[in-house]
Amino acid sequence: MRLLAIATSLAIVLLGAPALGAEPAATAAAVEEKAEVLEDKAAEKGSEAPLPTAEAITKTEVQKVDPAGAAALDDAITCLARSIYWEAKGSSTADMEAVASVVMNRLGHEGFPDTVCGVVKQGSEQGACQFSWWCDGRSDQVVEDEQYVAAKEIARKALNQQLKDRSRGALYFHDRKVSPSWAAEYIKTAETGKFRFYKPRGGDAH
Repeated sequence: MRLLAIATSLAIVLLGAPALGAEPAATAAAVEEKAEVLEDKAAEKGSEAPLPTAEAITKTEVQKVDPAGAAALDDAITCLARSIYWEAKGSSTADMEAVASVVMNRLGHEGFPDTVCGVVKQGSEQGACQFSWWCDGRSDQVVEDEQYVAAKEIARKALNQQLKDRSRGALYFHDRKVSPSWAAEYIKTAETGKFRFYKPRGGDAH
């Protein structure tokens, strides 16, 4: 009987304890802090060293940030994911990934801010937003949950520096249905199903 009692007690302790090697669940705030560190590294534009696994944002972690698609745009994940969503929702993965790459290419580049949210909101003070969805006067709340989940996953890869740059170094893009006059001033770098991408001829942003 004594052995049975000991065995039962041990089983209760083991079941109640976290599994060995299991990571503690990260809060949304903790994930946002990880993203801020990655954002700073991306803005430095110098290092191509692989990101340590412990520093990377996981698939589970990224979905904890802005789960309802209604949070204020004041962290790197939300700003990047919301830009991917509003610029390319309903389009192909290639379209969404290329938009993410443009934001990351601008990050820290001469002429652009050194934070993702700064890049996304640039020009709003003058009423000439770089990303039109940010100052079009409409609600920025997400309405298609599945597409926003996909946008956050792409944002995660971009911040982790795990995303192939489908824009090929572009700093600008436009919908293929339009032909803006400014495009003639730049070099076209790539096309996707929905967009055309460009970079300055001299390498500097305008």
